[in-house]
Amino acid sequence: MTIDIWIILLSISAGGILLLRDWRLTVGLLLLNYIALAGLLNQQPFIPPDLGQFGLSSLAVIKVLTGLCATSILAVTALTFSRDYGLEDLDEFGQAELRRALRAAARQRSTETFRLIDYMLPFGSGLAALGTSILLPLIYPIAPSPVLDFAWYWLALSGVLTIATASDVLKIGLGMLLCTSGIDLLYSTVISAPAASGLKIVPLSLLSTVQILLALAIAYLAGLVYGRLKTLAISELFRG
Repeated sequence: MTIDIWIILLSISAGGILLLRDWRLTVGLLLLNYIALAGLLNQQPFIPPDLGQFGLSSLAVIKVLTGLCATSILAVTALTFSRDYGLEDLDEFGQAELRRALRAAARQRSTETFRLIDYMLPFGSGLAALGTSILLPLIYPIAPSPVLDFAWYWLALSGVLTIATASDVLKIGLGMLLCTSGIDLLYSTVISAPAASGLKIVPLSLLSTVQILLALAIAYLAGLVYGRLKTLAISELFRG
């Protein structure tokens, strides 16, 4: 399997989303993931560069635009629900909710020394997913090349593991978008193969629309959770 810069960037971005918790990093890595995905597709010989002198394919441009829309939605959502409020802008009910949020933050700080343990499960599962993504193209190839098989297997597996180990609503959304990106990549490569029927604009548009709608659904869910708990942490849903 040939290793190139796009595969490296795709692997690092998906792995970073799985491991990291700061949304400023993970949302940025999601955009990098979409760019790496577009670059990987753009260099495939069976996807012609149909945008003339730029040497780009319309498929790659669609992936980048989809990534920009999805990451913008999640970034605005994270900014909206992580901003600080002044006490002068809050009534007594708002201040009560603020005190509740501060208690939750204090509990989080009290477990700061144990955070290394929280990274062990994502790291171990990420290593297992990486090994699986390397072996599966040899055992059960689907895409036209082992590189593309590795890419979509890695995106799908890292997305599932991100959802399984997520600590907040936004992280769940990032995992879902990784999974759909993997499915999108598989469809784009299989349908573009020489023996296939070729790319169609309607299915590609639907796949991009699904990813954008998924980002909007996560934003809406984040708003509901934050409106009730004043935090996006999933653990707060199970506290009394």
